[in-house]
Amino acid sequence: MSDLTPDEAAHLAARAGLPLKAARHTTVAAVANHIHSVVSVLRDLDFGDTAPASTYRAEEDVRVAG
Repeated sequence: MSDLTPDEAAHLAARAGLPLKAARHTTVAAVANHIHSVVSVLRDLDFGDTAPASTYRAEEDVRVAG
């Protein structure tokens, strides 16, 4: 996927019912591109031996030293 342009970001935001002021188009596109790059790295990780989140039980009385 190529980087999202400021015009594309404005169009997609408006389509989602979130119209943006013109001054924000570039910033929103940059943030969306950064998030996409981070998620792309996470997709490459192998979680084969990781149990599903539904099997996790948080302990109620765990205290963090501080």
